[in-house]
Amino acid sequence: MTRQQAEALLTKWIENENLQLHCRMVADAMEAYAMKLGKDETTTHNWWLAGLLHDLDWEKKPDEHPNFALEQIFPETDLPEDVVAAIRAHAPERTGKEPESEIERYLFACDEISRFMHAVSLMRPDGFSGMKAKSVTKKLKDKRFAANVSREDIRKGASLIDSDLGEHILFLAEVYQKS
Repeated sequence: MTRQQAEALLTKWIENENLQLHCRMVADAMEAYAMKLGKDETTTHNWWLAGLLHDLDWEKKPDEHPNFALEQIFPETDLPEDVVAAIRAHAPERTGKEPESEIERYLFACDEISRFMHAVSLMRPDGFSGMKAKSVTKKLKDKRFAANVSREDIRKGASLIDSDLGEHILFLAEVYQKS
């Protein structure tokens, strides 16, 4: 699946601009991590695809997410199996599949934190520019701020990629600054 095909699929299934932005942020994060880890071009593209399409059915089928996409949308595409597996593993409480492979662990690690960091960026005059890990972790302690974002999943994600949460946040802030 090309970038253009993936973008067309995204906009076909997701009309909400904030959800589209979230998917693109996760795609950018996945692509940046793949490059940091020295992945080849095909693998890097697959990581980007997993990020872009991970919430494809959330807007139209929230109660069936991600199973609707896994069963009804993706079989009609040429998505690589590792991409489909990563999308399955990003919501283990809904699919029963825990993130195990590298792409699965990184998708899980980039999902909730990107939502949270976006919320933090909206509270800052300079958005992601100059964002410090300490300001993000301080907001994590405020359970009322971005209350629907799982703090447990954020911590679990950093652990899954063997990263200090602060380092993970700083890496992503740099990625999002450039986006």
